[in-house]
Amino acid sequence: LLSCDYSQVELRLLAHMSEDPELIGAFARDEDVHATTAAAVLSVPLAEVTKEQRALAKAINFGLMYGMSDFGLSARTDLSVGEASKFTAAYFARFKRVKQYLDEIKAFAREHGYVETVLGRRRYFPELQNRSTAAVLRQRAERAAVNMPIQGSAADIIKLAMIEIDRSLAAKFKTRMILQVHDELVFEVPHGELEHVRQAIVGIMEHAMPLRVPVQVGTATGSNWMEMN
Repeated sequence: LLSCDYSQVELRLLAHMSEDPELIGAFARDEDVHATTAAAVLSVPLAEVTKEQRALAKAINFGLMYGMSDFGLSARTDLSVGEASKFTAAYFARFKRVKQYLDEIKAFAREHGYVETVLGRRRYFPELQNRSTAAVLRQRAERAAVNMPIQGSAADIIKLAMIEIDRSLAAKFKTRMILQVHDELVFEVPHGELEHVRQAIVGIMEHAMPLRVPVQVGTATGSNWMEMN
């Protein structure tokens, strides 16, 4: 078995779609983006970021893409709601274009009733244009609207890669693509094809869609699922 897994593709898409220079710079320098976020928000040197600080930054990096509130961040960390609010404010003060992009997505969804992926696939949110929609339902729809362009675009990328990989493998190899798990593709590979196939698949996945930041794919192998992971 060969596993090929996109590395932090949703955060890379956030950098691409928001055009935030700080986030783009972190990926361009091949930094640990969670450590970079912790260093920026907590005002500590990158080399001195602790595991706990990195974990906190990771929670907010992914939480923002799901429209997580200060209460949600507090529930997932050891922060109080007030501390979570300060942490989020510090994040947006440093990554200003991310904040602007997320606000623009919400405003677009409210005005037009839908949002789109980078390839133009739409999800509609009629509840955002209905004045009688309950506040809790409106908030839920706004969170989904923030997330859909990012997570949906990640789905776009891996499906483009799957189509091209299928064409390439069918023409040259006996390797079979057998499974997709979120941002990961799993293949059944004859031993003699492994290195050629690995290089071919990684190349296709990393160039399936041009982004403003480098796209990276990690691989793992094993004779069964436990060995592979």
